[in-house]
Amino acid sequence: MEMHQIRYFLALSETLNFTRASEQCNVSQPALTRAVKMLEDELGGELIRREGRLSRLTDLGVRMLPLLRQCYDSAVSAKAVARSVAAGEARSLSLGLSRTVDLRLLGQVLAELFRAYPALRLKLKRGTGPQLLEYLKAGEVDIGIAGPLGADWDRLDAWPVFSESFEVLLAPSHRLAGRNTSDITFADLLDETFLLQSDSETADEEARHLVAAGICLERTHMVDSDGDLAALVEANIGVALAPRSALRSGGLIRHMAATLGLRRTVTLYTVQGRVRSPEAATFISQIRAEEWNGVVA
Repeated sequence: MEMHQIRYFLALSETLNFTRASEQCNVSQPALTRAVKMLEDELGGELIRREGRLSRLTDLGVRMLPLLRQCYDSAVSAKAVARSVAAGEARSLSLGLSRTVDLRLLGQVLAELFRAYPALRLKLKRGTGPQLLEYLKAGEVDIGIAGPLGADWDRLDAWPVFSESFEVLLAPSHRLAGRNTSDITFADLLDETFLLQSDSETADEEARHLVAAGICLERTHMVDSDGDLAALVEANIGVALAPRSALRSGGLIRHMAATLGLRRTVTLYTVQGRVRSPEAATFISQIRAEEWNGVVA
């Protein structure tokens, strides 16, 4: 298959209109139609079906769309890497992370990105879910990585990266720290003081689950940063809930919280229709290709 065939199909998948797709690709409509037909012949089935002025993707088209988009993005990124290295260009990537996403999770991906773009300048911003959404709207970040942002926007593209459960965090000196079990029941924690991170994307959901489990939140301590949360847990001021990927570097004792039934999905966010730099496209492709089950302990 040829890259221009894939590009024409991707334009069709966005517009669902042959005329608008041909205008977007700066090619005649017959040429676009022939190219898509050749792609269909190679893949062995119809990808898009005309229905009056608008068209719709077939089942095969829906299945092929993410694969062909990833193929096209990878090819574009590869060409951009070659041009950037040859020209010695210095480019920047603005990345927004929620305060509950551990940057160490992205270490390998960022290392590979800097090998591809040695002159890349990284701009990193932290924020709550709503703050990250505003950063994306204003163009202050190219890419956001967070849990749920707390609001919808019709121009937001969202790709789930991984889903994870939560764990109970205890101080090494806590009375339950030495328990030889993979799961503490919440009956054991009814009298505990819990610590909640107020700017976490899941703070409200955590509180609801704790109340449903019979935990009294009247003595709850609220903190803004995960560092403060860890420090208070280490001092045995209280216990906390945290996603499995968070706060892994300290000496805290971690127990599964399976009976709570609380999970979060970390998602990569971009803005539809906004031109992506080669560096951003490469980063997105790397994130989506990563085997996160082996990264999230």
